[in-house]
Amino acid sequence: MLPKVFDSRDLPATDRVDAWRELTARALASNELSVDDSTGFLATLRAADMGPVQVSALTYSSLRSRRTPKLIRRFDPGVYAVGLILCGRQGIVQDEIQALPGAGDLLVYTDSRPYETLVDVSQGVAASVVVRIPRGVLPLPPARVDQLLATSLTGRAGIGALLGGFLTHLAADSGSSRPADRHRLGGVLLDLVAVWLANHLDAENQPLADSRQRVRYLEVQAFVREHLGDPDLTPSTIAAAHHMSLRSLHRLFQSHDTTVAAYIRRQRLSCAARELADPHLAARPIHAIAASLGFSRPADFTRAFRAAYGTSPTEYRRAELGTRS
Repeated sequence: MLPKVFDSRDLPATDRVDAWRELTARALASNELSVDDSTGFLATLRAADMGPVQVSALTYSSLRSRRTPKLIRRFDPGVYAVGLILCGRQGIVQDEIQALPGAGDLLVYTDSRPYETLVDVSQGVAASVVVRIPRGVLPLPPARVDQLLATSLTGRAGIGALLGGFLTHLAADSGSSRPADRHRLGGVLLDLVAVWLANHLDAENQPLADSRQRVRYLEVQAFVREHLGDPDLTPSTIAAAHHMSLRSLHRLFQSHDTTVAAYIRRQRLSCAARELADPHLAARPIHAIAASLGFSRPADFTRAFRAAYGTSPTEYRRAELGTRS
């Protein structure tokens, strides 16, 4: 998903810091960079443009960086950056506010104002995922967003958890993707960021209302995937868990040309197909797989699976694993 752009191990140790400084100036923003151990410096960058946003997954050794007024005057890209800390002790100071986020935390900063960052790792490297968003595409007034600069915000609850999980998945996905897919994912990511920021600002407007609906749909989808094994997973329980009316839930799924029941069934069958094709689960009885995904009666599972995949679960497993009866 995020192709490799740079790996310091491809270069002689003496060239790595300068190469990283030049690369980040081009791909991200110019900074004054200082490194205590230049010969032991390690860094990687994977990045991709995703429609309206740019996503980068980075690892790096201990360092200090400064975005100075002089560098800003030279070039101001006019973007906000949302960073997810994956590991390592990292900090940022902007507008006299200091953030010391931990693993799983999110923060916002901008290249349009001076800042200083510190990365201090005794062993290995620190890691983060950064989304760069042009000011003009965020459906929020810049003056409001600026209130959150250099503030550490959790990525482990609510919309933050959804955003953090999305970014973590992008960073971990090593597969290829089509430009159209990246563009769509970028739109989803922009919606997530906008609603996440709005929740912290208690902001509301029509573009955000539209984004909230799209994010609500993602929240419900995530809830369904987490509770596929619950035989009592129904539209009513889903609506109650999200403090919405049953009618609103059905309308939400209708706007995406599907129904709640169809989505639950599709997710359960998709998960079952993956488990049936997994050689590590070859000894697990099919009825146990079905029961773990909310199918209380094996006959119902077999009927639904055949309708979706054109074959029985037994035949599907045999074909996928290359075994014989």
